[in-house]
Formats: sequence, structure tokens, C-alpha cells
Amino acid sequence: MRAADTAAAEELARAASLPQMVAELLLARGIATPEAAAAFLAPSLEHLHDPFLMLGMDRAVTRIRQAIESGEAILIYGDYDVDGTIAIVLLKTALERLHARIGPTDTQADVRYHVPHRILEGYGMQMPVLADASVAGVKLVISVDTGIRAFAAADEATRLNLDLIVTDHHLPDDERMPDAVAVINPNQHGCNYPFKHLCGAGVAFKLAQALLESTQTPCHSVAGPEQREGAAGESASSTANALLVSNAKLLLSFLKLLAIATIADAVPLLDENRVIATIGLRELRSPVQPGLRALMQLADLNSARPLTPTDVGFRLAPRINAAGRMDIASDVVELFLTREPVRARELAEKLHRLNDERRATEAEALLTITKALDTLLAEDPMLERNPSIVVDSELWHRGVIGILAARVVERMHRPALVITHEEGEAYGSGRSIPGFHLLNALTAIEDSGHIFTRFGGHAHAVGFSLPSPLVPLLRERMRAYADKLMTPAMRTPELLCDAELPLDRITPALVGWLRRFEPFGMENREPVLVAYRVRITAAPRIMKEKHIRLRVQQGPRGSLFNAVGWGRNESWGERSARLGLAEGVLIDLVYKIRENTDPDFAGTELEVCDLRLAEPEQQI
Repeated sequence: MRAADTAAAEELARAASLPQMVAELLLARGIATPEAAAAFLAPSLEHLHDPFLMLGMDRAVTRIRQAIESGEAILIYGDYDVDGTIAIVLLKTALERLHARIGPTDTQADVRYHVPHRILEGYGMQMPVLADASVAGVKLVISVDTGIRAFAAADEATRLNLDLIVTDHHLPDDERMPDAVAVINPNQHGCNYPFKHLCGAGVAFKLAQALLESTQTPCHSVAGPEQREGAAGESASSTANALLVSNAKLLLSFLKLLAIATIADAVPLLDENRVIATIGLRELRSPVQPGLRALMQLADLNSARPLTPTDVGFRLAPRINAAGRMDIASDVVELFLTREPVRARELAEKLHRLNDERRATEAEALLTITKALDTLLAEDPMLERNPSIVVDSELWHRGVIGILAARVVERMHRPALVITHEEGEAYGSGRSIPGFHLLNALTAIEDSGHIFTRFGGHAHAVGFSLPSPLVPLLRERMRAYADKLMTPAMRTPELLCDAELPLDRITPALVGWLRRFEPFGMENREPVLVAYRVRITAAPRIMKEKHIRLRVQQGPRGSLFNAVGWGRNESWGERSARLGLAEGVLIDLVYKIRENTDPDFAGTELEVCDLRLAEPEQQI
């Protein structure tokens, strides 16, 4: 059970007129005042932070305005995943809008972009691309979702007389920063931006927001926040008002795509990310751009109901990511920029097909990796005690190894690196568990003796490459590093419950309050509740041999609820038989509250997170 400060919850509930449980859930998210509670429960555009609070923003805006005003060619250098491609779309659109306002009236904005090919180029800025850009007349390069550790590329840009602006969200090096006109990253040392967990497209969005705001008054590009507020208050011209309205509309349109990137990148859905996801999901119900509309149709998303992070994470994002995993991610940028419905449909259908191919490739690779783990466990039962898992094969497609790593973590509950080989080079992706910082692990491995060609990422996910012969050394160092940090508690999956809620206390009003915590995601997870001594009122139904449907009740006059358990890592059919679940059996139930829209099962139901047989009541 999550520890609760009952006195603090009572005080917040009283001050903000909230139910006690709602106050407890807010406190668990670090929200302790009525003002913060109001902002959390009703996010709005007004809750976006001033982009000029970000270190380097003034310098970046000044240099970009100079480039636009003088008609310079600008190259946006991105990444091939959802985050990177959407960052390109947002920034390119903002730069073109900026050109329409302050650029030469007789020219079009010269804004180019480069999306690296996952297989041929890999992650990060490559020096040959910069050289080609210089030859082609580019004067300014802006990185999005990459570049914070691109020291060699930054030095090469200087040698080529290219000005470089780095925008990124990945963790910087502790000792140095890339040589650039400006570095915009809320995680860099000395940056006092109040929210550190934007995705790469989120950082690009803040640059776009700053550029648009810089046209509202001349002082926006050079003044501090207090000066800008004063100037804005003094400026009441119709032109300024028109720009404010235009900027607000454009930011709303940006949030549609930015919500997809934010959810897909699994950043915490708190603070500014909560604003982005909430408003973006709402705006996604009315897509205007033909590419987005076509993709949503193919993903079978019904705009008649509110969209959720699950819709984005399991329907939209995989189709967007498929281009980078299986083909060329530049198709995604074109999809979201084109105004031609026929071309948009062609591109959306291509992404749809690529996603089908990705799923088939992933399923095949997952089968082989499952067999490999079974073999390893049979040959070496001590593998269960290993602090980390490193597996490799020449058979796995580089585009799905990140997904495979996530599957290994789900099964083994320990940090996992999954590696494939191509022409003597090993390409890997890693995923981690709570409490084990994966990027720190790779950094320590590299510091103990150079082995990586390149690596990067964050606490939960990393990507890397190294010569294939060094994989055994990586496995050895990873195990040694993990051995020092992994504890028995970390190796055991933990199910954290937010509060006890007997089933007979579930009311429509409480369900309405819990819905206001949406959208759920990283660090704003859906409330997990527990009820003790719940009675099963009908024989359990096993669905498709692995899922379970129960009928449960608590209290003599309590409502009956359907409860559904999804078999993921274990078959509910086998577990039900082992526990002896049957009509009349009492269980302790860990659950989430769901709203089922199926006509046959409409209404409030429960999702089973876990259950156990209730202990017999003590005799008096």
C-alpha cells in the first residue's frame, strides 16, 4: 500500500473541496495545494511555461530570426522515431509561419529537413550529412531530439562554417556540452526551466512557441520574462491581438501531434506534459490535416468518443514508428506536412502496411527470444538470479530490438539488453526496471574501458552499438555493474496499491472524480485500488484460454460488478484452477475501475490487476 499522509490529505480535501481519496491521490503525485490541484484537474494552455525560461532560448530565437530575415537555408536534423519525426514537423511549420511574418516577401522559406535512415545511418547527427548540407548552401542547422552528446558532429559543423542550434531532451554529459550557438535542453546544467521531462518534440515545441511569441512584440527575442510581460501589457494594437489569436490556434494544432509524441515517448504525464496530453487528445478528435486524418481512420479510431493514451500508444504510435523501424521515417514527415488528400492516403496506407510487417517480424523474433530464454533457463537455472539479461542474435531485425527488450523485461523483471549483428557491428537496445538507471550503467561500462561505437538514452531506455566481438565483454561488464546495484527487492515485481476502496463504496460521483485524473501514463498512472474479502458470485469464465471474467460483490447490499483479468505473462485459466476460484469463494482483489462501452457489458466494471484467496476470518 502506498503510504498516505492522512492529516495532509484531510487538509487538502477541506481546502480544495475534494473527496478524501482524491486528495490522497493528488498528494501522491506531489500536488499539495488547492491551486496545484485545480491546475491538475483542469489543464489549460495558460499552464504552459514561458519558453524563454529555458537556458539558451534567447540566443536560439535571435539566430533563427536572423536566418529567416536574411533568407538563409535552414536544415532541421531529426531522428527516425515518433518523437523525432513529429519534432521536425512542428519546427518546420513554425519556421515557415515565422518566415511569412518577418521573412523576405518575395521568397519562400528555405527550411529543409533530414531524417536519418535507421539502418544505414543510425541515431545521431552524422558528419557526411552536415558536409552535404554545407555544400548545398545551408547556413544554420537545428537538431531536434538529438545532438546533446554529438561533440564530434558539433566540431565538424564549426569547421564547415555551419551555425548549430541543439534542441534535445536526453541527458547531457556531466562534463561538457556540444559547441553550438545555443543548446536548448531543460536537463542541461544551469537551466532553471521549471519542468525537466519534456520529450524531444516537446523541446522543439517550446522553441516554436518562443519563435511565434517573438513576433508579438519586438522585445520578445531579447527581453527577460518581466520585461516581456510589461511590453505585452502596453501593446494593445489590433495586429498584436491578431497575432495572439493566430498563435493560440497554431499551438492548439501543434498539440495534436505533440500529444502523440509525448505519449509515445513515455515521459511523465505531469505538469506541462499533462497539459499537452490532455488538450492534444481532445483536439485529436477533430483532425484537419489530411495525413493525420487518414492515419486515424486506418487505425480505426472513433472520434465519437474521447481518445486515450492507449489509443495513441497502441494504434497511432506503432504505425508512425513503423516507418523508422522498417523503412524510411521521412515518409512520416511528408505525411504530416502534405495538404494533398490522395498523397496523404497513400502514405498512411504505406505506414499501415509497414506496421503489419513490423508486427509479423516482432512476433517471429519474440518467439525465438522466448525459446532462447527457455533454453538458457534450462541449461542454467541460476539465470533466474542474474541481475541483468543480455541476449543477441543475427536473426533479429534492428527495427524491433527495442520492443523485444521491453518484452524480456516484462518476463524476467530485470534490466535487459537485446542485440542484433550486421556486418561485424552489434546494434543494441535496452530497457530497465524501476530503480536501475540504464544510461548510468552504460556510461560506467564505457568509463571502465572504451567499447561502444556510440550510446545514449535515459534511465529507462538506451540504444547503442559496438563491434560484435566485444558483446561478451559487454555482457560481463553489465553483469558486474548490475551485481553491485541490484537488490532482491528490485528483482521482485512490486504491485503498489494507491488506496483501499471496498466495492460497495464505488459511486458514480467517485468514478467521475477519478476520470479527471486522465490521461494516465508515466508517473500519473491509473489508480490501483484494493478491496478485501470480495465474494465471487458466479463461476469464473475463462476466455480464449488465458483471460478471466468474474462476477463479484462486496457487502450485503453491494452492487454486482463484472471483473476482467487479462492473461499477459500468465494464463488465468491455469491460475484459476490452481487457486480453486469458484462461486462463493472470498478473494482479496487489486483492481482498476473501467468504463465498458460494449453494448453487452456497458457500465462500470473492474480490471483485475491481481488477486489472492482471502484469509479465513479469525475466530472470536
